[in-house]
Amino acid sequence: MSVTIKSQREIELMRHAGKLLAETLQRLEEVIRPGMSTWELDKIGEEIIRGYGCIPSFLNYNGYPASICISLNDEVVHGIPRKDFIIQEGDIVSMDAGLIYQGYHADAARTIGVGQISENAQKLIEVTKQSFFEGIQYAKAGNHLHDISNAIGAYAESFGYGVVRDLVGHGIGRNLHEDPQIPNFRQRRRGIRLQPGMTLAIEPMINEGMPEVCWADDDWTVLTEDGSLSAHYENTVLITDGEPEILTLL
Repeated sequence: MSVTIKSQREIELMRHAGKLLAETLQRLEEVIRPGMSTWELDKIGEEIIRGYGCIPSFLNYNGYPASICISLNDEVVHGIPRKDFIIQEGDIVSMDAGLIYQGYHADAARTIGVGQISENAQKLIEVTKQSFFEGIQYAKAGNHLHDISNAIGAYAESFGYGVVRDLVGHGIGRNLHEDPQIPNFRQRRRGIRLQPGMTLAIEPMINEGMPEVCWADDDWTVLTEDGSLSAHYENTVLITDGEPEILTLL
């Protein structure tokens, strides 16, 4: 495993990339509405990213055909935007986006409710988000990587939710996916020791029901196997000498 330690210059570039991505997701949250297609939302996202002079990280990445991964309801991640996928009142929508600024990636995801959503859906979204913050309490130099994993999993599972095991977070920098892999569930081993300058994409994916997932016929879209709702929350995080810095929050 080769985990890169970012220089001060690299950190500044990633900090700016993160700010632009946070703005992108905020702007997408503001425009999403019932009746629009996921294809339309993706095109708006790509336009915003390119308007910043950046490149969408996901477009054509290993053949992925869009700029924003848009996943509805029981879709966990990697949903492909389509003109015939219409967002409805009451849906929960996960938007996973990445951009490249001067050669460096930022990666983040949000799940939001469209209009009036069920109490169960709202609780799932809130617990998924909070599980991230439970995890990054341990994202400090000297701690071990799996301290983060254990905290995320323990919090989400305390609500009876299923923590996805087939997909994990990752390191990030000049490449979208770098070492180390970051599970969201309890590990037997402690994992690597965290050091200042590491940049991590930490991303709980939490199902209302069981943790098992399956892949759609498009070989991209991941769905809950039992048809339950799923939520996703992700930020790019910098390990520092003190508290972690979340690069993709405004």
